Amino acid sequence: MKSSKLIMGCLITLGLGSGQAMAQDDAERDAMAERLAPVGSVCLEGQECGSAMAAASGGGDAAASGGGVDGEAVYGGICMACHDTGVAGAPKRGDEAAWAERTTKGFDTLLDHALNGFNAMPARGGNPNLSDEEVHAAVAYLVEPVMEVPSSDAGASEAAPAEETASDDSAAAGDEAAGEGAAATDAAGDEAGGGDAAAADAGSAEVDPAVAAIDGEAVYGGICMACHEAGVAGAPVRGDAAAWEPRLAKGMDTLYDHAINGFNAMPPKGGNPSLSDDEIKAAVIYMTQ
Repeated sequence: MKSSKLIMGCLITLGLGSGQAMAQDDAERDAMAERLAPVGSVCLEGQECGSAMAAASGGGDAAASGGGVDGEAVYGGICMACHDTGVAGAPKRGDEAAWAERTTKGFDTLLDHALNGFNAMPARGGNPNLSDEEVHAAVAYLVEPVMEVPSSDAGASEAAPAEETASDDSAAAGDEAAGEGAAATDAAGDEAGGGDAAAADAGSAEVDPAVAAIDGEAVYGGICMACHEAGVAGAPVRGDAAAWEPRLAKGMDTLYDHAINGFNAMPPKGGNPSLSDDEIKAAVIYMTQ
């Protein structure tokens, strides 16, 4: 009888311990999901994620300027990944100094850049499924603190002359930016050196068990893919062996350092300072596989 009670006691203790461990794992996963939540994402062509995102919104000040579409919701899902962090020189929302020259070109030119892409900014922020109205609403919300936003039904004929002049200025600026980007890329390639042997060493680096236990794909999907799926600002696309070869030659420790502390256009921790160093390392490992 005593032995039976002892066995039952042990089983109950084990059951409670297992339940606590599972609860702790769930809490850690929820915490990571919460840290990853407030970032933008990239929608590939054919996916239905543009209209659904805007439809889920509730209104806001920008809705009136965007024909009833909640510009804040569209901005939060796509644009904020760059315009809240200043990635690749993107002007931050509310930064009057950064927007001063841009606003002189007029709202229609800014909208055209958002629709069709400009310099490092991809067309429609990397989401081809966004409608013109959704992009209009997002741009209206983005520039609302720094300029007067016209209504969505403003006459296109009035803006045509100014837009043509602004396009000439934009083309010149684009050529200059492209030259700077090419120079930066060449410099990075020269610095890398290394060769295949160094790349092999980087690929075979031993991974810390704490890092290996983290879902790097989830971290990547929540923050890194906004640039590394579309190649924003020259970011190497995941799976592009040629683009990654000179970077891998520098070794994983260097890649970790760049991702954690920032490098060139890439902000520290992808613009999400709440991520831990181990979470960033797990994302880098997934990205370079």
